[in-house]
Amino acid sequence: QSQSCDDTCKDPSRWAALFPRCGGLRQSPINIVTNRVHFNSALPPFSFIGHTDLINITVENKGHSAHFALPQSVRLTGGALPGHYRAAQFHFHWGASGRPGSEHTIDGERFPVELHIVHIKEPYSSLEEAEHDMAGIALLAFLFEETMEDHPHLDRIIAALGRVQNNGSSTGIPNFRLSNIIPAADELHSYYRYVGSMTTPGCEQAVAWTVFHRMLPISSQQLDAIVKQCRFWTGQPMTNIFRPTQPLDGRVVFSSKSGTAQKSVIHTWFSIFSVLIILFGLSILGLLC
Repeated sequence: QSQSCDDTCKDPSRWAALFPRCGGLRQSPINIVTNRVHFNSALPPFSFIGHTDLINITVENKGHSAHFALPQSVRLTGGALPGHYRAAQFHFHWGASGRPGSEHTIDGERFPVELHIVHIKEPYSSLEEAEHDMAGIALLAFLFEETMEDHPHLDRIIAALGRVQNNGSSTGIPNFRLSNIIPAADELHSYYRYVGSMTTPGCEQAVAWTVFHRMLPISSQQLDAIVKQCRFWTGQPMTNIFRPTQPLDGRVVFSSKSGTAQKSVIHTWFSIFSVLIILFGLSILGLLC
């Protein structure tokens, strides 16, 4: 809707008319309701391959978002994914100046920015091949929170976006490390998992989604800058590039073991605190008597 395009361009609520799979029962993004999440100790950590390597990446304005192409040397295993996955690209979703723009929401809260890293299951050679497998695509999602300090490596990303302002334009980022943007695998034990879809037409229902609990930082200055760099294929400013959340339709959202442990710790401390309050109250009553 924000693109202000002609009648041939449909807003998200009307995508299903042109792309029937966008009206399916496993659509993304979703609102994750934390008190209805099922904790699963069988969700292990990930193994990242090539995330610390120096690579050269290409950035292209696709008309609806900007894609950062990744080489096949960047790979992903673990996380209870059914196989080995190779990276294809990453991209961001954002709102407008001063407004949040994440696709996933947590307990109804939308966050400033969301990063998606798209992986294709081996041995598929393209997203088109992978979309016929229910878990043919593995998508890692990172939510950003606004902080006082800049993200130390996000300025290179923002500068590259400024060089691809128009549809079809491209640029490169030399000597890039994916590990400069996201934490190491040993810091990412806590995550949500559910089955869903791509969030742009045709909304292929072939995605194993991983939404990490760990937030990434972005300053207010960086947030203001990132939303001003690119333009849609219509020439309008590229803002509010997120799909509204979709119905869960009976799906279950799981959380990894470390999330269970975290909740258990909180519950344990709460129980201890409650016991101390009771004991303190009893001791006061004893003094009064």
